Amino acid sequence: MKEQTNILHYIPVDELTGSISVPIYQTSTFVQDAPGVHKGFDYARSNNPTRKVLEDIAAKLENGSNGYAFASGLAAIDAVVKLLSAGDEIIAVDDIYGGAFRLFTHVYEKFGIKVTYVDATNAENVANAITDKTALIWIESPTNPTLKIADLRAIGKIAKENNVLFCVDNTFASPIAQKPIDFGADLVVHSATKYISGHSDLIAGLVITANEALGAKIKFIQNASGAILGPFDSWLVIRGIETLSLRIRQHANTAQKIAEYLTTEKLVKNVYYPGLKTHQNHEIAKSQQKYFGGVVTFDLVIDDKALASKIVSSTKLFKLAESLGGVKSLCCLPCEMTHKSIPIEKRYASGVTDSLIRLSVGLEDVDDLIADLKIAIASAVKTNVELTSEVV
Repeated sequence: MKEQTNILHYIPVDELTGSISVPIYQTSTFVQDAPGVHKGFDYARSNNPTRKVLEDIAAKLENGSNGYAFASGLAAIDAVVKLLSAGDEIIAVDDIYGGAFRLFTHVYEKFGIKVTYVDATNAENVANAITDKTALIWIESPTNPTLKIADLRAIGKIAKENNVLFCVDNTFASPIAQKPIDFGADLVVHSATKYISGHSDLIAGLVITANEALGAKIKFIQNASGAILGPFDSWLVIRGIETLSLRIRQHANTAQKIAEYLTTEKLVKNVYYPGLKTHQNHEIAKSQQKYFGGVVTFDLVIDDKALASKIVSSTKLFKLAESLGGVKSLCCLPCEMTHKSIPIEKRYASGVTDSLIRLSVGLEDVDDLIADLKIAIASAVKTNVELTSEVV
């Protein structure tokens, strides 16, 4: 069967009542038949029927063995890092999500876990960074926000050859566009806040493991640390998954057209979108992604934070906000928002300039979205006397 059909039928009919919608088990505890004798559920931190359905669906979506739902994407990342011990080292993609950088650098480095950041668009950089203390390779592909693509097959092979765990943050692609476990990943994480739930109405994270043994370790951490996803939010994520493949297809189709339009704007210097043939990693993306995603980023011919800020503050349909992956289009200025916690020299080294703008393309009509951007860019130019003569 096709994936959309499978997704809908990954969601079970309730055996007790026949309810076609998964019941929300809003309970903290479960009555036992005798001490230690129960129906698979004893305390809701350890397990919950609604959350369990979501976790099983997540595993199927990623062709994994086990899935686990957390209170946020960062809680999911935190659970993976807790697999490590003091003295272990992480090799991480240089163009990393600001929250992950903050967690790695300001929380775990003080516990003796060292992090080395590399440009993972060249798999040899990853291989060359491995030491006898390397325990985890951490990859985002596409990255946030410059949409670099890593060769997951090549890095998966490197990880296996060196007996190193390989984790992929698959948030930007979604399991509809790519399934990293198929390319050798041991773990996949998602900020389910984004595309998987898809409606900007909750915070959630997922970890999917490639095998049962690793799943048991994540399950232990989930229960021991307690950062679980509640039943109502679990139900909301399940509801979002019902339309996931349809939304991803539309996000990508619209994003492609917006990226192509932006290449024609004189004020725009670089457009970052894996679906463009000019993207440095286009061929790798094409080989491992079914769709190129719904995020487009671009920077300006003049690297001016005030000018970029004017653009993102002038759009009407693209709402200025953190996050991405929802049905409504969003825009942000990473240097002042999502990546503000990253030191400026590291931020620039990874391509996140002061004028870089990130667009999360929603499900509005593409013509309306392009018109919105045109008006905002034209307005920014008109308010800058220097640009008026140079660009217009």
